[in-house]
Amino acid sequence: MVSRKLLLIVMILGLSQIARAQSPTYGVGRTPTAEEIQKLDISIGPDGKELPPGHGTAVEGAGVFLRKGCFTCHGETGSGGPAPTLIKSDGKTKSPYPCLNPCVNDSNLMSFHSPYATTIWDYINRAMPLTKEGTLKPNEVYALTAYLLFKNGVIREDEVMDAQSLPKVKMPNRDHFGLAPEWKHGTPRLQGYP
Repeated sequence: MVSRKLLLIVMILGLSQIARAQSPTYGVGRTPTAEEIQKLDISIGPDGKELPPGHGTAVEGAGVFLRKGCFTCHGETGSGGPAPTLIKSDGKTKSPYPCLNPCVNDSNLMSFHSPYATTIWDYINRAMPLTKEGTLKPNEVYALTAYLLFKNGVIREDEVMDAQSLPKVKMPNRDHFGLAPEWKHGTPRLQGYP
């Protein structure tokens, strides 16, 4: 009888330990501050409301493309390098590199495929340059975005891209992309949509 009571006590203690381990508080880490969360909340929606102050032109972007070494991965003309194509090629020059997966080439450039110019800004801001992500200043990102849009025939060379003008750029695929689900800032995007 005593051994059954002892076994019951041990089982209760064991179950309470399991329940405690399943609780939502693990005693590890801390709650992030509002400032830390804001630094990570860098998504830019199609309407560009989250774009920071700054501006850039295609001419400035050409300089940034060289200074930041974008050509090293994307090729001197924005195509023909080991990284995805950024600027439509002349059609005659073939890249000596295999196309990465997913393959981005002349047929599906972001400047033609994306329905929103803000997507290009967002991608450059988050992911470039490789291994130094997030180091570009807003003016550099606006300039690079303007450069890519100009070189792909979407905007004029003298157009200034900023938080007001960039969302208004009429992308070649905007009307043909299909209906993208409504997106609210701070929520994840569905896979397959910019």
